[in-house]
Amino acid sequence: MRKTKIIATIGPRSSDYDMLKKMVSSGMDVVRLNFSHGDPEDHQAVFERIRSIAQESGRYIGIMIDLQGPKIRIGRFESGSIELKQGQRFIIDHKRQALGDQSGVSVDYDRLHLDVKVRDFLLLNDGLISVKVVAIEGTSVITECVVGGELSSSKGINVSGGGLSASALTEKDIQDLKFGCQLGADYIALSFVKNAQDIEQARHLIHQQGSDAGVIAKIERKEALEQLDSIIESSDGVMVARGDLALEIGDAQVPVVQKQIVQKARFHMKPVIIATQMMESMIINTAPTRAETSDVANAIIDGCDAVMLSAETAIGKHPHEVINVMAKVCLTVERSIWWDRDFKDQREESVREMSHASAIAVCAAQMALLKNISAVVSVTESGTTALHISRFRVHMPIFGVCGNLQGLGKMTLYRGVRPVYFDYNQLKNYELADRVLEKLVDEQYILSKDHVIMTKGDVIGQKGATNSIKVISLDQRHAL
Repeated sequence: MRKTKIIATIGPRSSDYDMLKKMVSSGMDVVRLNFSHGDPEDHQAVFERIRSIAQESGRYIGIMIDLQGPKIRIGRFESGSIELKQGQRFIIDHKRQALGDQSGVSVDYDRLHLDVKVRDFLLLNDGLISVKVVAIEGTSVITECVVGGELSSSKGINVSGGGLSASALTEKDIQDLKFGCQLGADYIALSFVKNAQDIEQARHLIHQQGSDAGVIAKIERKEALEQLDSIIESSDGVMVARGDLALEIGDAQVPVVQKQIVQKARFHMKPVIIATQMMESMIINTAPTRAETSDVANAIIDGCDAVMLSAETAIGKHPHEVINVMAKVCLTVERSIWWDRDFKDQREESVREMSHASAIAVCAAQMALLKNISAVVSVTESGTTALHISRFRVHMPIFGVCGNLQGLGKMTLYRGVRPVYFDYNQLKNYELADRVLEKLVDEQYILSKDHVIMTKGDVIGQKGATNSIKVISLDQRHAL
């Protein structure tokens, strides 16, 4: 069973029923609905198709709503685009009423003149164009082009080195968050997070909607790196959003920072996603470059839980083929010696503030080294015990057995965990183990001769109640 999860962004090339079904068959674990694009009705239609396909396939597919955040964009040009030349003066002003031309353009952020200072560098069009701030006059930011090129309407603008004060949650984001919660999203990804307060604000809004969706903090601001530990602790997982992050800290810093974020996320027992341009060439081509394959492989070796596809599946020519290729890379790495790391250091870090779930996870990971253990079965209401066990890179599959749909949704993102729905709420405690194992054997997750480790609680259906662990030999149980 592949342990690394694959997240795929849905777009025009992948939103119809047949293609979504192919993508699920190819190994898509979590769907990303990018609310920077598309209408709510389109996202709802995809949401309903995914839930239907997942039910048909007998799998639980997670759904992540990705909020746009304060993405700052320039206005429109009268001619659609201009050619900026090196040394040219160019004015950016949010109060400009006229359409853009060679002299300047409007911007949709009314604090740009307050957040930047002379000698700052502004990056436009994903960093392909660079201008230097030479003066600020009222609301006008006067720049000089350093690296020129074609600049078209509505392109993004970033400040090299960070410093924008825009809130992580815009009015649009708040409405999209509420809509995603009403649909039943498993995760809400929060863009341009600055601090832990951004996470808490989003979580408060989610709970107001009666949802228990997890909050994923997208790390793409320089300011976020300065408060990384508190952001990770406050979130339910993090995403290394390498596109905008690279614009703020520079391309050369991203590989090092990526490794640091993965390490810290594992330390805090939180899942981590690596995103952006993982197999970008497959938007057009039928095979990735060797550099892209190495990029995916190294993210897995570092210890990420999930790798994410963006334009490759949203607008690419081969949505399900790119998932097949990525799944193959994941499996190849997971079978290699580089994946086979001792969990000693992770175990020692975990005992610093050991909860019941952490203690059970440490024991399960140690016991997984026993001869002939085929799987770990975690009967869990929230998915937390399965998450903690997954942190230790156990070599066998972890089955997160859960009767709670929200718990199942959370587990779709955890490395090595296969969510399995089982309604155990009407069972007596003494019946639970036999019935769960019967289901896993019937659905061919495990064999009737296997030895498994099972974790569960004495109180069925209660979160945080996991308090027991045992090794079970299936061929010695009369119920099977």
